[in-house]
Amino acid sequence: MDMTNDIVWLTIALASITVVITKAKRKTAKLDPKCIRMPPPAVKGLSIIRILHTLLTKGLQQMIHDQYKKLGSVFTVRFFRMKATFLIGPEVSAHFYQGTDYEISNGVGLEFTVPMLGKEVGYGVDSATRNEQFRVFYDVLKPSKLRSHYGSILQEVEEYFEKWGHQGIVDLKQELNQLLMLISGRCLLGKQVREKMLDEFFTLFQELTDKFFPYVPTPATRRRDIARAKLSEMLTEIVRSRKEYSHVENDVLQNFIDFKYSDGRSTTESEVIGLMITLILAGKHTSTITSIWTGAHLLASARILKSVLVEQKILISKYGDHLDYNAFLEMDTLHNCIKETLRIHPPVAIFRRKVHKNFIVQTKDGIEYEIHSGHTLVSPVIFNNNLPHIYKDPDVYDPDRFGPGREEDRVGGKFAYTSFSGGRHACKGESFAYLQIKVIWSYLLRNFELKLESPFPDPDWTKLVAEPKGRVMVSYKKRLLATTEVVHA
Repeated sequence: MDMTNDIVWLTIALASITVVITKAKRKTAKLDPKCIRMPPPAVKGLSIIRILHTLLTKGLQQMIHDQYKKLGSVFTVRFFRMKATFLIGPEVSAHFYQGTDYEISNGVGLEFTVPMLGKEVGYGVDSATRNEQFRVFYDVLKPSKLRSHYGSILQEVEEYFEKWGHQGIVDLKQELNQLLMLISGRCLLGKQVREKMLDEFFTLFQELTDKFFPYVPTPATRRRDIARAKLSEMLTEIVRSRKEYSHVENDVLQNFIDFKYSDGRSTTESEVIGLMITLILAGKHTSTITSIWTGAHLLASARILKSVLVEQKILISKYGDHLDYNAFLEMDTLHNCIKETLRIHPPVAIFRRKVHKNFIVQTKDGIEYEIHSGHTLVSPVIFNNNLPHIYKDPDVYDPDRFGPGREEDRVGGKFAYTSFSGGRHACKGESFAYLQIKVIWSYLLRNFELKLESPFPDPDWTKLVAEPKGRVMVSYKKRLLATTEVVHA
């Protein structure tokens, strides 16, 4: 994937230098007194200039590739007093994903989300409070509750696409953005938002997540702050109304209102609002972008599209035109298409952690390195998902790589596929995301002939999650998928 947007990366580089110079003035953390193993090979001095040049001219993946080939699967980039250690491949990633918060944590790596989510939740609070808040996320998104969401998702999908004409041309980005907000409104936000103020909520949410750079004083960040304040007002009114009139709904918002911490304390209004915005960002925003990328890839490959259509025909012959929840559990081909989309377009390109306790990492060649407290660990998902010794022809969109007989991610090891993170940090909403996207694309493929009219899009790296750049134009024509001649691909 090309990441050579000079302006974007120059901004990142300048911002990073500013942060590093600031940190260089602070007293550094003391290392453990004994060094048992040698440290990873390091990039430092004049070499930093060369890798910055590669970053700005050829992109992040090429920069990592050059150092990976030169230094191996574990290497450190030293810049002033900052030490960022890159971990390439599943063999060296176990501690990154499984270490406890005492040993390794997110540190300040995700503080950029605070202006969007609020100071009362997520990475605006201490780790103990944050872990308790994550517990309620898991409770509302756990796989056992998916069946209860299925009917609502399907109803929103059917009602939305019934409004399309017999044929036409649409911008897939705009359509799926609106649809996923409707689904989130019904499943996550609750009836009051869904029925009375969803359009306004949708507009404000778009402004809240429009640009990647959280602290640069631009018109986009000013719009973000205004949008955050208005969203807070809207949700505060609903929360107060429910509490004042003892109005109880069977929805996620009510779960957040009723949630109690381990010490018995109830959530505050600000916490409830922050939790809701966090959930929408995780449950709607990333699913929307993955849905768009999935559609673009399906419509760009006649062979893959045919195999997905064959699967849909088989399921229609088994379940009839109205597929139930069990049918979606059997959509292995479509599931693998979504999974392959996420391999190529992970919602988060890079995961970072802060080391609090020295640990040893061993490469696949048996070389051991000691990584010291104070280092920033980097797991570049977008690079690790494209390692050729794990994924055959990684630049090719090939969902079959996850199918029977290949299962390249399983063969590659436990952390060969980390688009939803992994270990202690695995995304709680993975199953919910897959269900939403399956319902959408199953319905579209069964009821419309679709064709990608615009060129295959490039990623827009200025966004919080890299979405397709520009419009994704798709022509459609209504049809019912025939099942009289089911031919296995």
